[in-house]
Amino acid sequence: MANLGEIPSYTCKYSSSKNDIWQSLPSIDLVDVVTGDDVREPTQVKACWDDRALYVRFECVDTYAVSHFTNRKDPLWEQDVVEMFIDEEGKCRRYMELVVSPNGVLCDLLIDHGDENEPNRFQADRDWEVQGFEQSIAADGDRRTYTFKLPFSNFSKAPAPGTEWRINFFRIDEQPDGARQYQAWSPTGAVNYHISERFGKLVFAG
Repeated sequence: MANLGEIPSYTCKYSSSKNDIWQSLPSIDLVDVVTGDDVREPTQVKACWDDRALYVRFECVDTYAVSHFTNRKDPLWEQDVVEMFIDEEGKCRRYMELVVSPNGVLCDLLIDHGDENEPNRFQADRDWEVQGFEQSIAADGDRRTYTFKLPFSNFSKAPAPGTEWRINFFRIDEQPDGARQYQAWSPTGAVNYHISERFGKLVFAG
């Protein structure tokens, strides 16, 4: 396994207005999920929040996309996607998985690593559905931008300044030759996005 370094942290700024806020937010770069090295088609992620929701934007270089699934709960990760894994409790045992394809198809799952003695095993609740999730996807040349709104009503309580969640951002990007690049904010050391102890920290700021 590569030397993956410390768990990263992102300061999520509060904003009551979304007008041009994205230009002023700090960004994080996704890297190779195994090695932590740079990726062929870069991805940057930004986030902010207000009293009602978390807002996340993926800004991707995307010269080629494979996206044929059409149904919610389809195995979107078999093709191109961006993904968010969000653990409100911070115990790296239970978290939501939100997967979105370039065509705007959503797969939403609730993941439970129930057995502490087998941390790499988990169950996915396919009946669970995220509520009020909003998305927009814009393509411009070799750029594709995903913008998401995730209401805090999906969590046990809304965050306050100083609240910390465990979270990871991912992307799967296929090339014309069939090679697939697996990207992550916090690399896991394996082609496995469910190594939850490697999730980064999202810190809500005022």
